[in-house]
Amino acid sequence: GCVLVVSVIEQLAQWHNSTVKAAVERLCNYIPGKYQIMCHMSCCIDKEMNADVVCHSLRLCKQDPGQPLCHLYSPPKKEKHSSGLFYALAHARPKKSKDQKRQIRSKSFMGFSSVCAFPLLANLCEKIKFVLRNKLPFEDFDGDKFSTFPTLRGYHWRGRDCNDKNTTVYPGRRPDNWDAKTDSNCNGIWGVDPKDGIPYEEKFCKGADSRGVVLLGDSAGAHFHIPPEWMTVTQMSAKSFANLPMAFSDEFDWPQFSEITGFLNSTIGGWTDSLYLRLRKRNRCNHRDLQNISQNGTRGRLIQEIRSGLARNQLLDNPAIVIYATIGNDVCNGERDTLAYMTTPKEMLSNVVRALRYLDTRLPNGSHVILTGLVDGRFLWDNLHDRYHPLGQLNKDVTYRQVYSFLDCLQVSPCSGWLTPNETLRNLTSERALQLSNVLKEIARSEKFANFDIFYMDFPLRQTAEEWRKMGGEPWQLIEPVDGFHPSQIAAALGTGITWQKALHEWPQVLGKENPFNDQIEAIFKDQGGH
Repeated sequence: GCVLVVSVIEQLAQWHNSTVKAAVERLCNYIPGKYQIMCHMSCCIDKEMNADVVCHSLRLCKQDPGQPLCHLYSPPKKEKHSSGLFYALAHARPKKSKDQKRQIRSKSFMGFSSVCAFPLLANLCEKIKFVLRNKLPFEDFDGDKFSTFPTLRGYHWRGRDCNDKNTTVYPGRRPDNWDAKTDSNCNGIWGVDPKDGIPYEEKFCKGADSRGVVLLGDSAGAHFHIPPEWMTVTQMSAKSFANLPMAFSDEFDWPQFSEITGFLNSTIGGWTDSLYLRLRKRNRCNHRDLQNISQNGTRGRLIQEIRSGLARNQLLDNPAIVIYATIGNDVCNGERDTLAYMTTPKEMLSNVVRALRYLDTRLPNGSHVILTGLVDGRFLWDNLHDRYHPLGQLNKDVTYRQVYSFLDCLQVSPCSGWLTPNETLRNLTSERALQLSNVLKEIARSEKFANFDIFYMDFPLRQTAEEWRKMGGEPWQLIEPVDGFHPSQIAAALGTGITWQKALHEWPQVLGKENPFNDQIEAIFKDQGGH
């Protein structure tokens, strides 16, 4: 955190030819008020020293005994009879009394490591802890797991509630008395046609194969994204940080633009195309029937997420298409001995079958489950390692190779097995990912369940890259630029089309029938102002 913020401050000073103090003030003016926690440390930054030296000298970064000295930037040039970074650190320590040093460390440390201790953020942090524990909306007055509030696991993550004071009204349920008097399933279709007295829901949605979509996934499914303009000083302005409060309260995920449950036009580049939008277009009665139960860091053992987060009543609700997609975390970790911490095929089989058996007790009959294989993450290193990271674009001094090495040294790499110059390790990681994908493939072939059928599909990375090349794009654009790890907005949108075409040709029963009344429904919506 320190290296990131100090880098931005120093680059702002350089770009605007200003002092460090002025750069700090500029950054603080860009950031919404209560998120200005980095403004608490502006002492001791010298734009002649790189961010590694500054942060180590402030002791916000440290070297544990027996561990390497972690650094993002290339070490300063060595002085005679010295080692560059160690020499720079020795000469950069603040020349202050013990009390002054203690105050600086305390003040700085609070600014980065204990953001939740700040009064203005403490309440929000508690809310975020709640949703992380429960995978449920924080603002949900009737307890039906749906909300009228967008973030904090609200309707960015699952269909918007249309009555948060009635627990029997929520997206995805079968209509109550054909919704003649009220919209019990929040799809906007209710009331009676005055011409013939038939409820609109019965006229347009009866026998229409209505179904929802549920994603059980990891950070890729949640659509993790850190805007590159937050750390690219040549593009930085107050407008750059306008979405910071929303991003923070959505865990830096953007499910509203994601591949499976996206429903809003993307504001983070690319465009939005999702399985939900295509199901909605195919059958307008599916409006709002979506749930994204994904979490950063989730592995294949999703049973707890299903227990706490899934909102589906076997007796009252429509069937659902469940996408089971943990595409990387079973082989990805930041451990030194990364192979030892990967999920084994035996563990994968046990975890997934247990989760599916539990799903069978929760999903309405006629549902479908699609298991998605793991990605081949060698694509990441192959296409990014020698490119400049957003932090390195101004001075051409930070490549993804350096970022990966820095995160690995800190033991916080999102994937030590793939984000490494060690080709043998990258190959072994992909080998394990393939083994786990084969487990999923075998589960889909051999396991049978009472309330849903089950299918398998490979993660469509190769097809996505080919499609993007045909459109004139380059492979690196399919990867998130800041973390250098997750699928980008472009990759998500292209992946939707590939998944849809596979389902359409191989499993048409999964998608349901096309509703012949879609145009009539939209026309009535337009005439009646939305109902």
